[in-house]
Parts: sequence; C-alpha cells; structure tokens
Amino acid sequence: MSITAGLKRIAANVLDLARTRLELAAIELQEGTQRLIGYLAWALAAAVLGLFTLGLVILFVLVLFWDTHRLAAVGGMAVLFALGTAFAAMKLRAGLAARPPMLPATLAELRKDAAALKGEHADGL
Repeated sequence: MSITAGLKRIAANVLDLARTRLELAAIELQEGTQRLIGYLAWALAAAVLGLFTLGLVILFVLVLFWDTHRLAAVGGMAVLFALGTAFAAMKLRAGLAARPPMLPATLAELRKDAAALKGEHADGL
C-alpha cells in the first residue's frame, strides 16, 4: 500500500467520523429546538391564562373590600405580588444554574474520539 493511499484512507475515515458527529449534533439541536418551542407555547398559554386569572382575582378582592378596607386590600395585593415575583425570580435563577449542557451526547462522543486518538498516538510511539 502506498503512502498516498494510506493518507487517503485516513482522511476518508476522519471525514466519515466528522460527518457522523455532525449528524448527531444536528439531531440533538433539532430535538432541543422542538422541546424549546413546546415549552414556549405552554409558557405563553400559562402566562395569558394566569394574567386573566390574576386580573379577575385583583378585581374581586378590590370590589370585596372597597367599602371597608380598600387601602389594606390594595397593599396586601401589592405585597402578595412582590413575594410572587421574588419567588419566580429565584426559581428562574435556580433553573438556569442547573440546566444541562448543550449537545451532551455529541460532546461525549467527541471526548471518546479524542481519548481514542490519544491512546493510538501513544501506542504508535
């Protein structure tokens, strides 16, 4: 076997390996995008419905206490919403801190490839 034939075979193997890894990355990105779109759709639905509910609850409480304790009702609602905002912000921060890395399977395969190449390189010396 000539050197050029060996180099061509090595180059073909490297290209095939890169193609496989890119296909895996593309599949993972596609799945992640589909999940994200689904999450955003449900989040939008929950936000719209939650805002309508919130508006009706505020209206109910204000009408209920309008003649007797209107300032206490408004202040109580403001405190309640401030606490809810703080809780939501803390949950968002915790969720973002705990999110998994992007393309975990692709990165794992690339690490395996790098380890295998390093092992082959060390054996060849």
